[in-house]
Amino acid sequence: MTFLMGPALLFCPADRPERYQKAAERSDAVIVDLEDAVAPADKQRARGAILAQLGATGDVPELDPSRTIIRINPAGTDEFEKDLHCLKHTPYRHVMLAKAENPGQLKALEGYSVIALCETAAGILNAAAIAAEPNVVGLMWGAEDLLASLGGTSSRNDDGGYRAVALHARSTVLLAAGAFGKEAIDSVYVNIPDLEGLAAESRDAVASGFGSKACIHPNQVAVVRGAYAPAESDVAAAKELLEAAAAAGSGVFQFNGKMIDGPILKHAESTLRRAVH
Repeated sequence: MTFLMGPALLFCPADRPERYQKAAERSDAVIVDLEDAVAPADKQRARGAILAQLGATGDVPELDPSRTIIRINPAGTDEFEKDLHCLKHTPYRHVMLAKAENPGQLKALEGYSVIALCETAAGILNAAAIAAEPNVVGLMWGAEDLLASLGGTSSRNDDGGYRAVALHARSTVLLAAGAFGKEAIDSVYVNIPDLEGLAAESRDAVASGFGSKACIHPNQVAVVRGAYAPAESDVAAAKELLEAAAAAGSGVFQFNGKMIDGPILKHAESTLRRAVH
């Protein structure tokens, strides 16, 4: 299974069905959230909202199943079981497992395309084993839940940058996803008005190798898309370089006064892939 959504994934509370379509229209994929965005007392109503928008026949959903992810509650909880019961009656087969901590939890999600959200110490330490599971298509990391699980108070320093432990978690999830050919999704940027900070973090996500970034507000989507969209000059340069590589027919060659090898060509291929989104 391959993850084909992104680069801007937008969370939407499952108990706010009036926002479903708006979220889908403004993003590359919508994450309908049954976990943190919904109060415990409202979770059953949220599941009912997902079912209600399917229509009488249950096969014509308001949301496109190919661009919809349902974030479900952590494995081993009563809410998790109720979420799965709900999903069985829908066409939605892309799920995000909150607080994924070990590969055994993925067994209950056979038949689903899973984004494992690693946001606890156990989840980070087991990221590679989780990524190896065949029904996992991507890994995402969560900063605030991680720090909370450690007894910390904030994932960021006063200057807005991540603390060392958060950076370690971010890198661990990225490397685990890359090692098994899965999508790496960067965490949300919670300071909604700070679009400049979001842009900088999104550019770093692109440069580091994250394939997508999650958003918590519609205004963040354009910023994330802007970071992932390569400039026309970069696209032209990448095409020229790859054409030169094809003409050279060798592993290493000279182009515009520089020595070109495999990694540089992969950078060019990545640029062209981002250009098609």
